[in-house]
Amino acid sequence: MALRVEQDIFVVRQRGREVAAAVGLEHQDQVRIATALSEVARDLLRTADGADVTFLIGFDVVAGRHVLYVDLAPVRPLPNGSYQPQSGAVARLVDMLGVVADEGDTVVRMSRRVPANSPALTPERLAELRAELGSTAPGTALDELADQNGQLIAALDEVRSQRDELEVLNSELQETNRGVMALYNQLTEELEETNRGVVALYAELDEKSAQLRAASESKSRFLANVSHELRAPVTAIIGLSRLLADSASDPLTAEQARQVGLIRSSAADLLGLVNELLDLAKAESGRIEPNWADVDLRPLYGQLRGTLRALATRPEVELVVEEPPHPATVRSDEVLLAQVLRNLLHNGLKFTERGEVRLRAERRDDRWSLSVSDTGVGIPRELHERVFEEFYQVPGATRVGGTGLGLPYARRLVMLLGGTLELSSELGRGSTFTVTLPVGGA
Repeated sequence: MALRVEQDIFVVRQRGREVAAAVGLEHQDQVRIATALSEVARDLLRTADGADVTFLIGFDVVAGRHVLYVDLAPVRPLPNGSYQPQSGAVARLVDMLGVVADEGDTVVRMSRRVPANSPALTPERLAELRAELGSTAPGTALDELADQNGQLIAALDEVRSQRDELEVLNSELQETNRGVMALYNQLTEELEETNRGVVALYAELDEKSAQLRAASESKSRFLANVSHELRAPVTAIIGLSRLLADSASDPLTAEQARQVGLIRSSAADLLGLVNELLDLAKAESGRIEPNWADVDLRPLYGQLRGTLRALATRPEVELVVEEPPHPATVRSDEVLLAQVLRNLLHNGLKFTERGEVRLRAERRDDRWSLSVSDTGVGIPRELHERVFEEFYQVPGATRVGGTGLGLPYARRLVMLLGGTLELSSELGRGSTFTVTLPVGGA
């Protein structure tokens, strides 16, 4: 098509819209390419005395779609060999707008991709379209103007519709924002209330912890004071009962001797309880300081074997103290460690009716495991931790004398030595208490 006079701008615009509709572009794209074509045609008519307009169909291999090209070859060379549309919005109406070289000629080219769902543009289909367009005569300027007015009205209606939808969306968004802000304020208030509750709870916990520490310190002081006050009269009772039973004193009747023996035995039990209370109070108050030294387990085990063999008064129970493997050295406090093992062995002998009580030592890497096992009645699994509570004794028919302070005191001493005291036991299969200590001390 030739573009030479103002009238030709309307014809080019009309043909551009018809070609766009024929190849399958949507209505909005038809209007866009027709508008862009008329604006470029007007610029070229003013700056280059017109142009020759050609419509082409190509294929974009990358996108996999057909592309409508419109080439406008200027009649005279373009100023400076370049082209810039007078309106910057023109380039946004099409996919591409620029100056290209085509077979030695400089042309202004614009393009628009054909939708993927449009009818297939086969050679036969293109021939039919070419024939249809060639058989139709271009409309007049008034016809094109009327068509432009219709398009403008339709565009205004669409803009108005979009504006109404936008107002509705804005209203809904404002309502949603109000709801979100209300929810945010509510959550903020609830969070602040929760934080205040947490702070108050922490303050209450701190207060309770302080009260518990004070109560524990008071209990320790009470036990220490009471134990000290009881030790003197109890010791006096034991001494007096020993004098009464002495053969150098006036002879006692059999009944008197039995009663004096009961007094002496009860006083000895009370003195043992007092001593255990004192030991526990010292451990709880942190006044026990381990005397660290390299302890050889072999003489320690030999001493325990000799001192506790006298306690194994039941012929059905055998005390077995295995020789520790060489080298049998651990950095610890010999007195405290001996006290712990003696306590565990004494408990084993006390609660075992037949079988054996065995003390063994085993070195595992950088730790010693000292275990005391027995063949007694055993302890139910649910009571494994309770036996380490103060004054607690396992209920049952086999329960014998005791205060329930030995195991709690033993565990505290082991913790002072940097180790652990654990229990493994099953009802009817005996118990094993294991003291684990680091070779190099705490």
